[in-house]
Amino acid sequence: MSYPVPAVSSPLAAGPSSGAGAAAPVRVPESIAMADLSKPHRIEVEVQERCHGNRQKSFATEIDVSQTEHGFYEAMMSSIGAVVGFFGSIPCCIICPNPYRQVNQGTVGLVSRFGKCERIVDPGLVKINLVTDSIEHVDIKTKILDIPRQYVLTKDNVGVNIDSVLYFKIVDPYVATYLVQNVTTAVVERTQTTLRQIFGTRNLQECIEHRDSIAHEIERIIAAPARDWGVEVEAILIKDLQLPAEIVESLAAAAKQKRIGESKVIAAEAEVQAAQLMRKASDILSTQAAMQIRYLETLQTMAKNANSRVIFVPLSADNGMMQNMQFQEMQGGGMVVPPMPRVSQ
Repeated sequence: MSYPVPAVSSPLAAGPSSGAGAAAPVRVPESIAMADLSKPHRIEVEVQERCHGNRQKSFATEIDVSQTEHGFYEAMMSSIGAVVGFFGSIPCCIICPNPYRQVNQGTVGLVSRFGKCERIVDPGLVKINLVTDSIEHVDIKTKILDIPRQYVLTKDNVGVNIDSVLYFKIVDPYVATYLVQNVTTAVVERTQTTLRQIFGTRNLQECIEHRDSIAHEIERIIAAPARDWGVEVEAILIKDLQLPAEIVESLAAAAKQKRIGESKVIAAEAEVQAAQLMRKASDILSTQAAMQIRYLETLQTMAKNANSRVIFVPLSADNGMMQNMQFQEMQGGGMVVPPMPRVSQ
């Protein structure tokens, strides 16, 4: 947008002033901030729209009533209501009622004239004709509704009690008010019917393991008819599945047996590994040198015992010991004296 900038004697001031009546912020290019403003200029500025965040969506609309014909009685009543409303809008008038009605945040108002909806108004003060008009408030906030507990049968004929919760909101106040008798009851009944249908096509194990996917499928099925009723289904959550006591005991027993089987498998694998290690050890200890070492260790252990006893050394073992000591003497160059058996009377 192009705006003429008047001549000023001081540099460009800061951004727009703040306050309740402040205009939308204006972004000025940096090149303009350092320009010579002693003469008029034509510059391009960008007007930014204020961010309203998650404010309530506007539903304000006028219903087409151009073809509605009012007779003399309707026109007379409208005129009387207009006169009464005029005097009632004066603060000091205590005789005539105030024609303004308040619509709270989170709701919208449906204004009807002679029983026919003429317009939808947003939150705030709304002026109506006190004689001919009436206003109905419709809550458009997200509603949290606990679905009554229901008993369903799964595909494998197991009965379960299901607790669920439904999140929904009204997105078309006109349809939800005038085209459906009770939109909340309609959504609940549709949800219960769909829930029983979906759980009846799955086994108990699938219902327990895929609870979230079942909830999403139910939400997808009821979304289309709910939209026709002026309602948007935001989410469906399955809070709890209550199983019969005998089913709970059987599931617990099955889990226990599974854990026992896993422990047996682990123990068997450990025994196999231990047997393999023992076989390797026996292969290593079956050599002649290993047998001699174990023989000497046994003699030393017996010699340290306080009780004296006679030890008879086999000739073959003594020859092996002598050969081993001779070999150590040749390698070390010293005299090695083997431990002699102790003989006591």
